[in-house]
Amino acid sequence: MTPDIYQQLTDKLLLTGSALVPQLFAMIADEHEATLLLAMPGTPEALAERLGWSMAETTALCQALYRKGLAFKSFRKETVAYKMCRDMVQFHDGTILWPDAPKRFHTLWQRFMEEEWPTFARLADQFIPKPLTRVIAVEEAVDTGTQTILDVDSAQAIIKGAEVLAVTPCTCRVIAQKCDNPLQVCIQVDNAARYTLDRGTGRQLSTDEALETLALCREAGLVQVTMNKAHAGHFICNCCTCCCQVLPLIIKERLKLADPSRFSARITKEACIACERCIERCPFLAITLDSDTALVNTDFCMGCGLCASACPERAITLVTARPTDFIPGAAAH
Repeated sequence: MTPDIYQQLTDKLLLTGSALVPQLFAMIADEHEATLLLAMPGTPEALAERLGWSMAETTALCQALYRKGLAFKSFRKETVAYKMCRDMVQFHDGTILWPDAPKRFHTLWQRFMEEEWPTFARLADQFIPKPLTRVIAVEEAVDTGTQTILDVDSAQAIIKGAEVLAVTPCTCRVIAQKCDNPLQVCIQVDNAARYTLDRGTGRQLSTDEALETLALCREAGLVQVTMNKAHAGHFICNCCTCCCQVLPLIIKERLKLADPSRFSARITKEACIACERCIERCPFLAITLDSDTALVNTDFCMGCGLCASACPERAITLVTARPTDFIPGAAAH
């Protein structure tokens, strides 16, 4: 076996140049498992034939890699196949929830996030045309008298429309441990929920429990983020500004690692009492005080609505700032 097998896995995730990702792979998969991972995708039968291994050994190793979060199941005409995690995000979220992960594995992950991830994030900002995730507005902050809220604009609608819901720990807070914000708040929707329950890395939620989780996170000042596509998506993250893999870089460097919601905050001057609660509440540093009135920098506002939910005078509302087709796959109207 060549010693660079973990580098090959790293290259497949487009993380070439990382010194730490090969170490993460080596910590979670031995060389035999790494060989199988490189041979994916395929059914256990196809992989066994490709590698010249026994069916029993190949099946057992596929299941082990699935449990570790390195491999994912796919279904082809009722036949189970396995594929390697496709990118850094899947590698991050899948393996951090590996039930047997030692403390040193999580510590090494956090080293990667602090030492190497910002460089890769800057490259992603330059070359990925559209962010993979998008902020969802606090629905109560939207001026529904004049604004239209689509189902994909609404975390509540996503939850109410889901067939299956589950919750997992926030993987970013698991490894970073920089705050005491709620941990069991990463809501998994439909296929992601089925994956979570099948793998045993989370618990099933009722609709009411999921809505209660949203309310808890809103009170804590966490930002709701989902998949940046027209259908309901696979998750609703509730992100903090200290542990999250993207929010700190959006705030400090204004990288476009997540799209804003379709809305932006608007302040009614006459109602503003300059209490500065919105300034304290805004995760994106988009609000300042000028001449005893709060002002919104629309270039920085991500349309999360947390400022509006904190305003005692209801001087802030969210108004439409982007068209329907700003969300990939949504029809313009």
